[in-house]
Amino acid sequence: MSETTKLILAVFGVIITGFVMVGLNKQQSKEEIQASSQIRTYVAMQEMANKKCPQAIKQETGEQVFFPSETDSDKETYVTMKWVGETEKSAFKTATCTLSATLGGISKLVIDDKVIIEKKYYCLNPSLVLSPAGRSH
Repeated sequence: MSETTKLILAVFGVIITGFVMVGLNKQQSKEEIQASSQIRTYVAMQEMANKKCPQAIKQETGEQVFFPSETDSDKETYVTMKWVGETEKSAFKTATCTLSATLGGISKLVIDDKVIIEKKYYCLNPSLVLSPAGRSH
C-alpha cells in the first residue's frame, strides 16, 4: 500500500472511532431518564402484583389463578388486576386486586363483591396523595 492509501485509511479510522465514542458516551436527556424510570416502576409494580395477588386469592379461595382477564393502571402508582372464575365450579366468580406502589403491597382485594383487604393511605397533607382511582382524598 502506498503512503497516501495508509493516510486515507487512518483518517477514516479516526472518524469512525470518533462516531463510535460519541455514540457510546451520549448522555440521556431528562425526558429519557424519566421515561426509563417510569418503565422500571411499572414493571416492578406488575411483577409484585403478579406475585402477591394470586397468592392472596389462593389463600382466600383455595383456588390458584394464573392470568388476569383485565389489567388497569396509571403506570405510576397502582395496578389493578381482575380475574374471572373459569368454570361454574370455581371458588369465585370475580376477584379484583389493586396493588399500590405507595403502600408497597396490596391495597384492595375484592372477591365476589366482598372486600377482603382495604388499606387506606395516610398522609399529613392528603392533597399530595392520590387514591388508586386517581382522585385526591
